[in-house]
Amino acid sequence: MSFQHKVVLVTGGASGIGAAATRAFAKAGARVAFTYATSRDEAAALSAELGSKTLALPADLTRPEAVTEVFARTEREFGPLDVLFANAGGLLQRSRCVDTTLELWQQAIAVNLTSTFLCCQAALRSMEPRRTGAIVTMASLAAFDGGGPGASHYAATKGAVATYTRSLAKEVGPLGIRVNGVAPGLIGTRFHDVFNTPQGRAAVVERTPLRREGTPEDVAEAVLYLASDRASFLAGEIIQINGGMGF
Repeated sequence: MSFQHKVVLVTGGASGIGAAATRAFAKAGARVAFTYATSRDEAAALSAELGSKTLALPADLTRPEAVTEVFARTEREFGPLDVLFANAGGLLQRSRCVDTTLELWQQAIAVNLTSTFLCCQAALRSMEPRRTGAIVTMASLAAFDGGGPGASHYAATKGAVATYTRSLAKEVGPLGIRVNGVAPGLIGTRFHDVFNTPQGRAAVVERTPLRREGTPEDVAEAVLYLASDRASFLAGEIIQINGGMGF
């Protein structure tokens, strides 16, 4: 899949799945801007690895003014946006519903859902006048199975992302813009180093038909496919990447 002369923005693109996508888009010929919140060292290393084809942008994507600046910088440096991978988000912490504070609930919505909305909105302002573009969102297996213990707030936001993806695909499809999403299961990233245990991960692998964890590259390849011309008749699709856990 070639992305020569394409401009791509990957949010949360300095580590894990985001970094794999940033690297894959750059190696496919794209000019890639990527954002990060706390992964400064990883962002610097990725920029050094990929060189002038990338632009690392620190940003809090829950703030509209930060999103505006990210998109403006991307267009100033690279040109009009062709692809958005709205990947930024996270679990924040595990918490049973009865113990979840309103602050944590609102933070989960901001980090996972509001940031996705703001970035999609900014991308569409660039794409709609040109009647072209592709957006890929980041849902989760949790959007479909409710997630693990203490993750109801996270699952709710990811379910909303999946529904938003389908709705947006209907809205902008007539304008020549495709919107799809990915929904990873257990992927071997820092996310599960922080929020899971070795025993919990092993138990999930045992229940997974393919009997392994996924890799960030497994997800990145699906993202590139959805963003590419090869997926030209896909819109509103959420690809579950979980080794068979979804059936």
